[in-house]
Amino acid sequence: MLLVRGKKELSGKVKISGSKNAALPILGAALMLNGKVRLTNMPKIGDVKTFLDILEGIGVKYNWEGTTLNFDSSNITNQNLNFEKIKKIRSSIFLLSPLLHFFGSIKIPFPGGCSIGKRPIDAHLNGLEAIGYNYQYENDEIILDGNLQSGEKILNAGFGVSSTENLIVANVLRPGTTIIKAAAIEPHVMNLISFLRTAGADIKIRYNHEIIVSGVEKLVNDFDFEIVSDYIESGTYMIIGALASKEYIDIENARIDDLYIFIEKLKESGVKVEDLGNDTLRVFKATNLKSVQIQTNIFPGFPTDLQSPFAILQSQAEGISKIHEVLFEGRLSFLVELEKMRANVAVMNPHEALIFGPNKLKGGVTVTSWDLRAGAAMVIAGLIAEGETKITNVEYIYRGYEDFVSKLKVLGADLEEIND
Repeated sequence: MLLVRGKKELSGKVKISGSKNAALPILGAALMLNGKVRLTNMPKIGDVKTFLDILEGIGVKYNWEGTTLNFDSSNITNQNLNFEKIKKIRSSIFLLSPLLHFFGSIKIPFPGGCSIGKRPIDAHLNGLEAIGYNYQYENDEIILDGNLQSGEKILNAGFGVSSTENLIVANVLRPGTTIIKAAAIEPHVMNLISFLRTAGADIKIRYNHEIIVSGVEKLVNDFDFEIVSDYIESGTYMIIGALASKEYIDIENARIDDLYIFIEKLKESGVKVEDLGNDTLRVFKATNLKSVQIQTNIFPGFPTDLQSPFAILQSQAEGISKIHEVLFEGRLSFLVELEKMRANVAVMNPHEALIFGPNKLKGGVTVTSWDLRAGAAMVIAGLIAEGETKITNVEYIYRGYEDFVSKLKVLGADLEEIND
């Protein structure tokens, strides 16, 4: 549990860590190298640690040097999979393509993750079936086996990020050409493609969300590769700067270009920002915030992972703000926690909500983290509320934000971990 004492004025700078959403698929893809690789800017977060535990069970050797992960997949097996840990994180879906490539079969439970709504894996399974792997369900487990087919294949990723990533990895060593249609092009997908290209993969990207993978005979290993910085973490600190700073905070490795639509919405709300160069953004304390409407979308649209933190900004704006969450029907559920802090909200349906502002948020309550991003949002609410706010289920936050508490303390926040 976190105890947050509100109304402290923050200042200073924060350096954004490596991206959770890039690190996890790259760890899965690194199995395809069947050798060593050094991954720099790797975030030490809960999901990465859990995934490494799973990978260690199937023979991966690794060690840390600061934020560099030395990774060796020379002696992997498809045995000893830790089903209990696989159930905890959705990133275990990235085991499918590498283990099928090397062993032709895999049996895993349905991967876990945040409770933000249905995230089907049909695009993963249908794409794998199209290249030769049959699948079936057995209770709460998925069983896949078969033989990799050659030749040209056309697959549909359904604009899913993880399905796009899995289908890319599944085809980099497959003889033939694969056209992945309706592919996601989020920054973390591009980082995965850069990783695989460094290893020798032949991957092309078209303007119309098509990714073309031409299979190569082998991938090289024993190289260094940098995990891209986390644009979702960056956007979270932009909101913190706008709401809780004394004058401003500076955000290093901000991924400014990746957040164009998000930053434009900040500006529309009345938040002043300044590009200091070298991918550093200064975000000024906001006054007289204006209500805005947001609609989440696939990249380069407004990121769904920043919808929850942005709702806290909207709660401080004059007028009626609207959220239209296109992608996940469970993402607005956390607003009941904001109501406990005296915010005036109306959830109209699983995808739309109104926020009536401005609201003077009140502490003195215990709220919970519904998911990773909602947990961060409730911390932001606690930072600007009067009094003390207790936040439970904070393990969700630690799954995706590296050193969240210590980074906030360096900026001047007053918060601490306490026993339930």
